[in-house]
Amino acid sequence: MKKWILCLSACCLGVACRQEAPYYEESGTVFHTRYHIKYQSDRLLTDRIDAEFQAFNLSLNPFNPHSLLAKVNRNEDVAVDEWFAAVFNRSMEVSARSEGMFDVTAAPLINLWGFGFERKDSVSQPVIDSLLTFVGYRKVRLENSHVVKDDPRMKLNFSAIAKGFACDVIAGMLEREGVANYMVDIGGEIAVNGLNPNGHCWRVGISKPEDDPGGMNTQMNGIVQLCGKCGLATSGNYRNFYEKDGKRYAHIIDPRTGYPSEQSILSATIVASDCMTADAYATACMSMGVEKAMQMMDLLPGVEYYFIFSTPDSLFQVKHSEGLSTMLLK
Repeated sequence: MKKWILCLSACCLGVACRQEAPYYEESGTVFHTRYHIKYQSDRLLTDRIDAEFQAFNLSLNPFNPHSLLAKVNRNEDVAVDEWFAAVFNRSMEVSARSEGMFDVTAAPLINLWGFGFERKDSVSQPVIDSLLTFVGYRKVRLENSHVVKDDPRMKLNFSAIAKGFACDVIAGMLEREGVANYMVDIGGEIAVNGLNPNGHCWRVGISKPEDDPGGMNTQMNGIVQLCGKCGLATSGNYRNFYEKDGKRYAHIIDPRTGYPSEQSILSATIVASDCMTADAYATACMSMGVEKAMQMMDLLPGVEYYFIFSTPDSLFQVKHSEGLSTMLLK
């Protein structure tokens, strides 16, 4: 795990000024993506952060053959931990609210299209039809800390919610260590609390939805101020995609059809009290399309949204919740 650590002094002007704890920055790679953590503390917490990532890796990382998730997918008789249960239960909740458009049992379909933790044979309608017979969130449940499947071929993929939960896990650890001001960014999913080194609310940019598989796009469509404790997540079809035979395939799979979702929505940014919730609903909204997503989100108290979508004449438009408008920097 590569890591860079910077210490940012929280300086103040004037002669009679008390010394404040510095802000530290830590960056590296985890779960096949980048992380960046900034926090104010009287000491480095590198070891605690690493330990939390390692514990998370053994619970919810589908690429790790020793993780609980991998064992569940192999139908081993294992009791899941509190983290697994939290992610599973929130996934079922979001699946129900989105009428199955968010579905962690779609792992075989995600793998089939080349966006998951396994590679399958070439895509064909008969293969999709066969996989759809054991995809569906109502076909799996948690009983006495054990995952019970209606069909042993079922596999779970928490990729659309686990990064957000990992942000919450690191944030919780920082708070237990007495940290009040922090920002945790894992692959673009973000958990914050308190203030940044300048004494202001944390500021997060919403990228323009332009083709950016390398994650190098720095053009912003808007900047959101995050004050207090909350999480922000963005799901879009402009980074994780590939083209084959002149057709573009994005990573958001419609669990009803088995095919990549084809909606006018280009990116969905969600702000919620925790990043796990924001992460899951961002993916659900991408699958549902603008109008249905707005109907769902408007029924969720304390959850805000910012959607960028394309019009028939290929123009970008934005729709956002009333609460989100108060967070936007003018």
